[in-house]
Amino acid sequence: MIKLITGQKGTGKTKILIDQINAAVKDTNGCLVCVEKGETLRRSISYKVRWVGVEQFDITGYENFYGFIAGMLAGNYDIKEIFVDGILKIGGRDYDELGMMLSKLAALTANDTTVVFTVSANNDELPESVTKYL
Repeated sequence: MIKLITGQKGTGKTKILIDQINAAVKDTNGCLVCVEKGETLRRSISYKVRWVGVEQFDITGYENFYGFIAGMLAGNYDIKEIFVDGILKIGGRDYDELGMMLSKLAALTANDTTVVFTVSANNDELPESVTKYL
C-alpha cells in the first residue's frame, strides 16, 4: 500500500511523517524502516526504526530507488512499514516517472507493507498516476 503526504516546502510534511513513524513503533509488530536523503529524521525517530540514508548506497533516480526497496523487502519479510522523506530529492521532479515507480511499488507491496512518502508539491501539480495514492 502506498500513502502520500503532499504539500509545498515548509508545510509540515516531515513533522507529520515523524509523528507517524513514532506512532507506528507502538502499533506495529514488524520492522519499520525510514529512508531519507540527508540526516534530518535520524535523531527525531525512535531507535527501534531502521534508518537508511540513500547517499550511503548511492541511490539516485526512481529505478534505483525501486530496486533498493525491492531488495530490502526480499531480504526481510518482516518489514511492515517504510517511511520515505523527500522522494523528489531522491528521484527527481519527473512526476510521470514518480507515478510509474509508485505503481510498481504498489504492486510489490500490495498486502504486506505500507510505504509512506513525503512529496514536496501541491496536489494540483501532480498527475493522476501520483494523486491516486493520496
